[in-house]
Amino acid sequence: MLAAFIKANHPKLASAVSLTEITDPVRLRKKSGADLATAASILVRKAQGKARLKRGEFIGIAIHEDMDTPPGPAYDAARRAVSGAIAKAAGSCSSVYALAAAESEAWLLLFPKAFTLHRPAWQFPAQWQGKDTGRRLSPKEDLQAEFTSPRYRESDGPEIVRKALSHGMLTKPSGTNRSYSEFVTDLAKWPVPDRTGR
Repeated sequence: MLAAFIKANHPKLASAVSLTEITDPVRLRKKSGADLATAASILVRKAQGKARLKRGEFIGIAIHEDMDTPPGPAYDAARRAVSGAIAKAAGSCSSVYALAAAESEAWLLLFPKAFTLHRPAWQFPAQWQGKDTGRRLSPKEDLQAEFTSPRYRESDGPEIVRKALSHGMLTKPSGTNRSYSEFVTDLAKWPVPDRTGR
C-alpha cells in the first residue's frame, strides 16, 4: 500500500525511482536504544541488497508500521525515535517512517468513495465522513462490523488504495489523520534524484 501513497503524493520521486517492497514484518516502534538501531540497520541493509539485486542505486527507504493507538505522547515518542534510527541507518540516503495511527485502516477511511468502487455493495456510512480518522481506536474492527457482505478483510486494504490511486483520491482525503499528514509532509522533503547523464 505504501507504494501507492508515494506515487500519489510524490509523483516525481515515484517516476524517477524503482519502488521495491520488502515484505518482512516491521516491529520497530516498541524497540529502543541498541535494539532499535540494530533493527533499523537490518531493514536498511535488506533494502540496499534489493537495490543491488535489481542493479539499481539505493537512494532511500520508506517504512510503514501501525501504531495500534491514536496519536498522543506514545505516538510522538515512537515516531521521533524510529525516524531518527532509520535516518541514521540510511546515512546520506533519504528515509521516511509512516506510522499509521491507529492502524492502516484509519488511512483507508480518508477515501470513502474508494470502498464502493472496490465493492459496490459497500455503502460508506455518512457519519464517518469528514472526521479525524486517527481518533478511532479500532478502525479495522469498525470496518469488519460495518462491511459484512462480503466481510471486510485486511486483503481488501491494498485494493481500496489502488482504487483511490487510480481515481486521484489519495491527495484529497475526506477528513483528517495526523499520521497521514505527517507522512505526506515528510515524504515531500525527499529529493528527486537527478538522473541526467545516466
